[in-house]
Amino acid sequence: MNKSELIAAMAQTLNSKKDAEFALNSLLDTISAALKKGDKVTLPGLGTFKVSKRKARTGRNPRTGEAVKIKAHNIAQFAPGKKLKDAIA
Repeated sequence: MNKSELIAAMAQTLNSKKDAEFALNSLLDTISAALKKGDKVTLPGLGTFKVSKRKARTGRNPRTGEAVKIKAHNIAQFAPGKKLKDAIA
């Protein structure tokens, strides 16, 4: 399911595609802003979004085999909650 399909599914419940798109974009923007500040976002029943730091490391270019330096950076992580895990099991 992609974003437009998710909006269409939400629109069936909300009876408005415009409201569904606004709600989804608002949720995504709010989660992104919280992660950018370094906060953790927990949605009971769904899971937890958090920021993890990756250390600088040396990788390899698969095409040439040349060593490449990879800078330290932050990544977003998602850990599913128990309800979500049980729902898909």
